[in-house]
Amino acid sequence: MLSNLMSWQITLPIALAAAVIGYLFGSIPFGLILTRAAGLGDVRSIGSGNIGATNVLRTGNRTLAAATLLLDALKASAAAWVVGYLLGEEAAIIAGFFAFIGHLFPVWIGFKGGKGVATYIGTLLGVAPIMVVLFAAVWLAVAFTTRYSSLSALVAMLVIPVALWILGNEKVAAVMAIMTLISYWKHRANISRLMGGTESKIGAKG
Repeated sequence: MLSNLMSWQITLPIALAAAVIGYLFGSIPFGLILTRAAGLGDVRSIGSGNIGATNVLRTGNRTLAAATLLLDALKASAAAWVVGYLLGEEAAIIAGFFAFIGHLFPVWIGFKGGKGVATYIGTLLGVAPIMVVLFAAVWLAVAFTTRYSSLSALVAMLVIPVALWILGNEKVAAVMAIMTLISYWKHRANISRLMGGTESKIGAKG
């Protein structure tokens, strides 16, 4: 398996092109764009201050939050699909990864983006679509059991690289493992609250 993991055939120019395209796709701040277009102001001024769907939901507009979630996922998928069609499978994996990075650190708004769950799912959809079903199943199981949205995402992101590795998709597994670690770092406040028993549960008011 290790030899397969190290057998990337992509050239540096193609890898760089994939990274740039992926980053540009991922750095589109849909949460900010949609809330401003709806006349709700700057979503970064409320809640956690990030541009993801969870914070958009704090505006009280569920439709905008759902649209943000969908677009944040699809921008990573689109990056992987477009680059994969033009430059090949390995380039698609790189594009998906950098779309994820672009969402977390978008150049247009001072490198302060979301936490990456939607773009994580979108990258999976672009490079290993069957894994989206597993992600959803794990998320739902943990959410039903614990009522913690953040914990559900964290557990699902832990399971995905392991499952990919077991199935022999080592390249995608390695990239998703790196994305999991980065997203865990972005969720460090949530992890702290989970450990302290102060994290909000799904459906909790206030």
